[in-house]
Order: sequence, then structure tokens, then C-alpha cells
Amino acid sequence: MSPEAAAQTAPVKPPAIALLGGIDAAADAAEWQNQTRDLGWKVLTPAGPANPNIDLRVQELVKAVEAAVKNGEADPARIYLAGRGEGAAAVFYAISRVPDLWAAGVALGGSPKGAVDTNRIFAANFANVPVLWVGDPAGEALAQKLKSAGLNLVWQSAASGAGAASVVQWLGRHQRDDFPLAIDCETNSPTFARCYWVRMTKFDAAERNDVLPSTRIAGVNGAALDLGGFGFKLDDPGPGVLVSHLPEKYSGPLKMGDRIVSLDGREIANARQYLDQMEKVTEDKLAVASVQRGKDRIRLETRIIVPRHDPAVSARVQARYLPDDKEIQIVSRTVTEMRINVPPQWAPAKLSWNGLSLENIQEPGCWVLTVQKELLNAARCP
Repeated sequence: MSPEAAAQTAPVKPPAIALLGGIDAAADAAEWQNQTRDLGWKVLTPAGPANPNIDLRVQELVKAVEAAVKNGEADPARIYLAGRGEGAAAVFYAISRVPDLWAAGVALGGSPKGAVDTNRIFAANFANVPVLWVGDPAGEALAQKLKSAGLNLVWQSAASGAGAASVVQWLGRHQRDDFPLAIDCETNSPTFARCYWVRMTKFDAAERNDVLPSTRIAGVNGAALDLGGFGFKLDDPGPGVLVSHLPEKYSGPLKMGDRIVSLDGREIANARQYLDQMEKVTEDKLAVASVQRGKDRIRLETRIIVPRHDPAVSARVQARYLPDDKEIQIVSRTVTEMRINVPPQWAPAKLSWNGLSLENIQEPGCWVLTVQKELLNAARCP
């Protein structure tokens, strides 16, 4: 049987919606399953309970997606990230951490602000992954700011009445390419260093390259009350901040349903005002919060904590394949070793990395590239 005939007879793998989990994770998964069941789409989530460490949750979701692809349960070209409400920020975060797994993303409600404030959102990582954000009209200013910073974002006001069918239709128009002709990725973590057909494997902060500036989108300070990592819904009308989630085995002073109604004697109208107030704090300090619990108002002595942000140093790689010239061109910053996967249709190929040339990429497959003393070397992957 010819490859063309085999492709025609192979079973069609369904698209999949991937959810990072978090508050109301089960309800969110059930909602997406209801919306896509008639289309035959799958819903993928990380195994086990939601990990409070979002990086570990991203890694667990990647494992779930890759297992579904390996088992033939999902089409690798049509894996879509989704989140609603408080899960919206996780869509932006997961794309920035693992840009090469997704065809597109959608955030319904909520805000990417929580992800941006981690200082781990790199606009370059969205080059091949568009995101649709259907948000509150108040979020349009932030959407425009993110687009101006280079993020591949489509903004749509929730007031426009976009329904589930149109959102799914928008996702379905996008497909992921295993070997895009042009790729661009940035990371501050060796754990998240994959970029389609390139993987950065060794780093040296001294290997700077002013040709490639950072695409990091700066967040605010991320200050928060030191009350044990409570969760709240940004769109709750108030008064105060409604405690809607507490971590497993939580031992702090809050209870579900509490409302934080004032801070240092200043009334808090709603969650958005609380966040605005936190943004103005630049260093750790003592604070007094008032909590409404039923008919009782409780005084809590606590602290406002301003987290330490990641170091400014990051690694970035831009690469492209020029079909007419049969050449792979790579430019990088802070990278001294990488692996590239050359598809059969690209070989043989010339290769250049940061101005150093190589002529001997004769065969497809995995190659290890290293730079030592201004010399570019290539070897087959072990």
C-alpha cells in the first residue's frame, strides 16, 4: 500500500481541549466536554489533584497530552489550550512555558494578568500559537498592551455575545505544524527549553547576543496577603474579596465563603480594587485585614508579601529553514548547545548558527550542535 493510500485509510484522530486545572477544574472539564461532544473532541487534564506548583501542573498536562497523542487518542496538530474564569491566566502561562505543543488557545473571562505578573510570559513563544481572549470590556486596555508587546492575541469583548460554538469554530481553524519554517522561543528555565524542531540544552549567561532582545512582558510586583494562598474570583461584584478556593490541607485563618472587606482600615469594594491596591505595594510590610464571616467581622494581623522575581537573564532562539537555499539559519542568545531535528524533506542542508557555518547536515534526524572557541560542531544525537 502506498503512503498516500495508507494515510487515506488511517483512522482520523480527534482534536482535543487541554485544561490545566485549578479552581472548578471538574466543572470546567465537564462544560468543555458538553460543548465539544457532538464534534468528537476529547478533553485532556493533568492526572491527579491540582498541584499548587503551576510549573509542575504544566508538566503533568504535557504528559497527559503526549500520552493521548502516542495512544492515537488525539490529533497532535489540533491540541487546543482552554481556560475560563480564574483558569484563563493558565492558558497564557502554559503557552509561554511549552509553546510547541498547542495549535491555539482560548481564555474565556478572567484575565492574563496573573500570568503576566509571574514575569515568565515571553511574547516570542506565541508567534505560532494565537490566543483568543473573550473578556470583560474592562480588560480591553490590557489586551491592547499585550498586543503592542508582540503577543499573538485576538481580543473579543464578552459583551459581543460570542457563544461556545463560535469559540470552538475559531479554535478549529488553527493547526499546529511539527516543522514550522520559522520558530522563535524564549525561556528562563532549562526545564522549559523546547521549541518545535529545536531544543536548547546548554546555557551560558555570558553568551549574550544584542541582536536578540528579550520579549519578556513585564508584570507588576505581584504583592499578596500572606494568608496561605487563597483563591478568589476576579469577577465577583463584592463587597470585598470572596474566598472561593483554599489549598488542600489549608491551615491558615481563612474559611471558604469569607470576604476580605478592608485592609489597614481601607474598605475593599471588590477583587479588582484589591489587586489595584496590592500593585502599589513595593516591599514586604505588616498589615491588618478585616474579614466578614457571616454576621461576624474578624480582625487578622498579617503581612503583605512582595515575591522575588526571576532573574532577568533568559535564553532565546530564532531559527528558520529556507527551502530555496536548502539552508537552516539559527540565531540564539545564552545558548551554547542545542539539539535540532531535521525532517527528511530538509536534508541535505547547510546550517549556520550565529554566523558560524556548517556544510555537513547530510541526513535527517536528530543532531547535537555545539559552539566551542568560535567553532560550530555537529554530531548525531546519542
